[in-house]
Amino acid sequence: MTAENSVMNKNLRSKRRSDDVIVSQILGICITGAGKTRILYEANLNSSRVNHFLEKLVNNGFVTEVPRGARISYKTTFKGEELKEKLDRLQNEMDELHSHLFKAEA
Repeated sequence: MTAENSVMNKNLRSKRRSDDVIVSQILGICITGAGKTRILYEANLNSSRVNHFLEKLVNNGFVTEVPRGARISYKTTFKGEELKEKLDRLQNEMDELHSHLFKAEA
C-alpha cells in the first residue's frame, strides 16, 4: 500500500465530523433558539469550539444573537436555514456516493 493510499484509507475511516456537519448541527439546534449550553451539549462540542463556530455564524449572518434577560440566545436566520438545507443536501449526496463507492468494493 502506498503512502497516498494509506492516508486516503485513514481519511475514509475517520469518524471525526467535518466543519460543515458541525455547522449544520448548530444551525438545526438554533432554529427555535438556543443558549450556548444547549448548543454545547447537543452538538457535543467544547466551549472553545462552540464559541468559534458561533462567532463565524453570527458574523456571516447565519445566526443572530437574541437577548433574553441577562443571557443570549442564538437563532438561525433565514440565510442560515438556506445554508443548512444546502449542507444537508450535500451531505446526503456524499453519503450516497460513499455507499456506492464501498458497495462496489464488497
